[in-house]
Amino acid sequence: MTIGSTYDYPAHLAKQLPTHDRLSWRGRFPSPPDLCFNYRKLVEQAFGIAKATRPDYKICIIGAGVTGLTAARELLRCGFNNVTLVEQSHRIGGRHLSVLNAGQSLLLGQTPFEMGAMRMPMFNRADESPLEGQSLLAYYCKLFDLRLSDFPNPGTPHVRSTGIYLREGLLEGQPESQMLIWNNPDGHTPPPTEELQQMYSKWRQFADQMSRQVAQVYGTPQWESMWAAIVARYHRLSFRDLVTLTSLVWRADTPGDFGGLGMSQEESTLFYSIGIGDGSWGAFYDVCCLYPLRTAIFGFSSQLQLVHGRVDSNGSPMPSPYLGEPILKDCNGLAFAPPRYLGLAALDECLLFMETGVNGQSFYDHCRQRGEGFLTDSSVTRLTKLDNGQIRVTYDWNVSSPSTKSERHDDFDAVIMTLPSWIIETHIQLENFSQAMLPYTITNAYKTAHWETSCKVYAPLKKSFLTKNKKIPQIMVTDSFIHDVYTYRYHDAYPYDCILLSYTCEDDATKLASFDDQALVKKCVAEIDRILLRCANIKTPISPYIAVQNALVQRWMTDKNALGCAKLYRAGAYYDAVSLMQYNRDYAHVSGLYLSGESFSVDAGWTEPCLRGAIDAVIHLCNTTQATFNGGFTLDDYPRYQGPPPQPNQQQTTGQPETYYCRW
Repeated sequence: MTIGSTYDYPAHLAKQLPTHDRLSWRGRFPSPPDLCFNYRKLVEQAFGIAKATRPDYKICIIGAGVTGLTAARELLRCGFNNVTLVEQSHRIGGRHLSVLNAGQSLLLGQTPFEMGAMRMPMFNRADESPLEGQSLLAYYCKLFDLRLSDFPNPGTPHVRSTGIYLREGLLEGQPESQMLIWNNPDGHTPPPTEELQQMYSKWRQFADQMSRQVAQVYGTPQWESMWAAIVARYHRLSFRDLVTLTSLVWRADTPGDFGGLGMSQEESTLFYSIGIGDGSWGAFYDVCCLYPLRTAIFGFSSQLQLVHGRVDSNGSPMPSPYLGEPILKDCNGLAFAPPRYLGLAALDECLLFMETGVNGQSFYDHCRQRGEGFLTDSSVTRLTKLDNGQIRVTYDWNVSSPSTKSERHDDFDAVIMTLPSWIIETHIQLENFSQAMLPYTITNAYKTAHWETSCKVYAPLKKSFLTKNKKIPQIMVTDSFIHDVYTYRYHDAYPYDCILLSYTCEDDATKLASFDDQALVKKCVAEIDRILLRCANIKTPISPYIAVQNALVQRWMTDKNALGCAKLYRAGAYYDAVSLMQYNRDYAHVSGLYLSGESFSVDAGWTEPCLRGAIDAVIHLCNTTQATFNGGFTLDDYPRYQGPPPQPNQQQTTGQPETYYCRW
């Protein structure tokens, strides 16, 4: 749910770098830039991150998305046996939403519709398996035997062809409409037409130069100062500004300045609409340019993977806990969705149901044995800091049933908050947290964060489309309201493939909000047919291949459990976002509140920052409770996030408690 263009150059550069010091806790390029740390090395130790010295320390995790599930699993591995996970909905996984046909057998494989995150970077070098990438996602995918394949991104060798439709097919001034066809079997073929090639060249010149320089410094003692210089240069610029900023040759005396893409206004207009032929970048034109930069340069766009699930070579789910169960119950007897182990949601299901190495139990089994610790259909409404240092968590139990809903509460030593920040603001009241515990700067940072809208329209696709069709491109990128169209296959044995009829973000998604789901599906299919029939080199509709009656629409902004698909930050707001990532180290030991997940990261729309945020919370909880870290790790090995330079005459915060009222 973010810029998903493929840019493999960082992964190829990494092959040429010196061998990574396996004794070091430092990260390896490519990896996220702000905290140069090898989380995988810490987590993949046989006994986890640490050994708890206060195993009964009472911890509440709010939200059973991938962040909350990861934190719960790793806390149990550390020996914390008094953890409660609270989820508002009837399913786990949050914005990992792999939708399946409920009418098919629970034991058979089928094509999932990835209504949320769908393409996964593993941060592996070009010469190693994705499962060996130095990332938490690669670690968990390997641990849980999740099957991967190259994601069919536009303009890559992993698709048969990419169709480009711009300006009603008249981009080159030809007398009749044409679908431009981009075939790139070797991964080095530029897009068609001189205009697109010029844009492609300018993008590659900028990105390649920056990648080469940061790759040499990443992981060294000089990295933090170089990244600080890059942030200082670019944090006030939008991506729109960067696209037209003059290009330049990097100089060592100004290490943070790489110039811009140097595009003309005309080129910028095209780039907005269709990228370099790989899909629109326009949804991100007005966010801080550091976001698309970090997405491209630091591995988020390299060697993207499609997660098939915990399946065998035949595409069938492997024997796994609770597979085939029609229904499961939480610790209060409320039903929630059982695991199917298909698609990306298999990751979340494995985090909850696969054994942890602690008494052969999963977190779910541990909670069942305790008779408490896992709640669904329970909406947290208030956090109150008590005089004894604990936090009271008040929640509505059985919230989906107005007739039986009831308010309940429990007191905890620590709370890990993983919810989207707009849900925190509009649903949860925070009481009696002093400024020394929760400064206004922190609450303001998450309240003013920008949440991205997104709309996806999926439908089943007849197998004959990818098997027999030779005319219609496998992927299409357009400047029409549908924007990007994907068709792809998980397995030959599955009864149908899938088509993502439309994938839009920001304004492009908002403009579709007035159409109901059925009307939008019909409108998307009709528009794709119109485009294809208009193009003289296609003249073939796609609608005969699509099972329109089984199409699904997902709009994340109106999903009451999300209120947006990804947290972004505008130009000038980068340090606000970083302050949220600093919170656990600076304040959590005082407040007992730990902020974790994508809401409190700067890498919107990706799974890796969710996993890293979960581990960050566990690290600081272990430190607060004097747990014994494994592998010789200490908090001195853990880097600090770099905030803005201190401002003169900053007001001192007071210790007076405040109540934050969060209203609709």
